Amino acid sequence: MPSARARLLRAHQVPEHDPIPRSHPAIPSRDPHSRDSRSQSYREPGILSGYRRPRSSVRECLRSVLAINNETLNVWTHLLPAASVPARPGYLLWLLAARLREPAGLAPFLAYLGTCALYPLASSAAHALGAMGGRGRHRAFCCDYAALGLYGLGSALAYSAYAFPLEWVGSTFHEFYVPVAVLNSALSTGLACYSRFLEAERPGLSRAFRTLAFVYPYLFDSIPVFYRLLRSAAGSCSELSLRLHSRHSLCALLTFLSFTSRLPERLAPGSFDIIGHSHQVFHICGILGTLFQLEAVSVDMAERRGRLPLPSSLETFGSLGMGAAASLAILGGKRRIIGI
Repeated sequence: MPSARARLLRAHQVPEHDPIPRSHPAIPSRDPHSRDSRSQSYREPGILSGYRRPRSSVRECLRSVLAINNETLNVWTHLLPAASVPARPGYLLWLLAARLREPAGLAPFLAYLGTCALYPLASSAAHALGAMGGRGRHRAFCCDYAALGLYGLGSALAYSAYAFPLEWVGSTFHEFYVPVAVLNSALSTGLACYSRFLEAERPGLSRAFRTLAFVYPYLFDSIPVFYRLLRSAAGSCSELSLRLHSRHSLCALLTFLSFTSRLPERLAPGSFDIIGHSHQVFHICGILGTLFQLEAVSVDMAERRGRLPLPSSLETFGSLGMGAAASLAILGGKRRIIGI
């Protein structure tokens, strides 16, 4: 039976020594038999051109961010929001005012805000460095998955502190909500990283595992919000934040559909190689959903102040630290297994 390292290299179809000269980081080509097609993991169904040269150096990968290729917008659709989310003047002023009034209650929001900035940065880095050799590419995207797992945990911390239904406060579900979210964060990272070993031999199962790795934590984290939305639909609740939560849920649905359907490039291969393919739509819907979620949590925090018990800073950052430590342990274990 082949070793884990051999399966990983086969999954990425990357030769140990690349004889192709590296003259430019991006090689637009529609020829499926061109030299860059030898690394099949760099090619996506329906996207025929705009690929960067496999096994590029870090410098070439970074240069390619400013060139025209099919990853350019994948990088910038997350890099720009990652820089703007924590720096929006309105949020900084609001955070300063909240800190002066009630500093202890700010910890969940700050933890959540940090994860909102972290996952787009990790995603941008992964896409920027995605043309590296198989193992470097693998490491970059596994760090991306770990950041997404932490974002899910950050969302749970914010929901637990500010968005929980009042009648559920103090219940068994509320008591175990954050600990389960910590576990889900680690499971999400592990399952998403494992899915990369299946890309070549079982691509359908690989994509299913990767989808499950992030859909399940989202559904669990959103149970309190879904309950409040159902009550609102029944006419028993009309909180302003629920409009924003519903927009976040809609964006989450569109994110899921764009990731699983591979539309529109599936209908017109080659027509959306540079602009408009499904992963760009996935990024845009995802970051819009995060912005709506951020607004909703901010409104909940202001409207429901004093109505929910707030965790201490130690409890909040302790939970986030445990999730981060678990993800780092998974990434470290993966590295030892495949010998990188």
